Amino acid sequence: MNNFFKKSPWSWKELIQMIVLVIIFVPFFIEYLLLQSLTDWFQNDLYSGTLIGLIMAIIFTVGLYFIAIKPKQLSWKEVGLKRLSKSYFRSTIGWIIILFVGTIVLSYIMEWLFNIGTDNSKTESIQTRLSTFNIMIAFISAAVISPIYEEIFYRGFLYRWIRTKYGLATGMIVSSFIFMIVHIPTYNSLPYTFLSGLVFAWTYEKTQSIYPAIIIHSIFNGMSILLTVLL
Repeated sequence: MNNFFKKSPWSWKELIQMIVLVIIFVPFFIEYLLLQSLTDWFQNDLYSGTLIGLIMAIIFTVGLYFIAIKPKQLSWKEVGLKRLSKSYFRSTIGWIIILFVGTIVLSYIMEWLFNIGTDNSKTESIQTRLSTFNIMIAFISAAVISPIYEEIFYRGFLYRWIRTKYGLATGMIVSSFIFMIVHIPTYNSLPYTFLSGLVFAWTYEKTQSIYPAIIIHSIFNGMSILLTVLL
């Protein structure tokens, strides 16, 4: 099992190309310029944000394929799309519980120290436009689209690359930090975004599969949407 994380098929070239795509191109051209245009067109933050998420998913996946997969004649197994052992499902449930408890604790600490609540522009967008259709749109975006493409890149590719070069601790911390900063400007979610990044990376480390991370990520985001609606 350890051989998977002792070497990777990618060099600095592939890493830099993916970082430019994810950290520079997507935030400026997609999340800033295109999002503004779509918001003006839809007059609805939820619809424009969901469409942006879908576009990002396509760019991340296609970019990874043409930068890191196809040129090396690799399969998607190299980014963790491998069958998950049934014996790990119990651990997956445990990590879901740990992540929820950790998020609640961090939320209380943030509110106590900095008077920062859990609401942000995304939750407000949902709460101000409550309807069955809007809830379904938000749920699909958060619990289906985001977990798949984010785990393929941030854990499947990025964590493995850093882990191979610099070890377990550095891989978990650096990949989780990058995962956290790309969620700016939802500042109140940053602490538990970092925590979730650590959890996702650890499950990938233990299984060589990103499916546990996708499952945990999906359930966590889906429950967050439902709690936003109910509360």
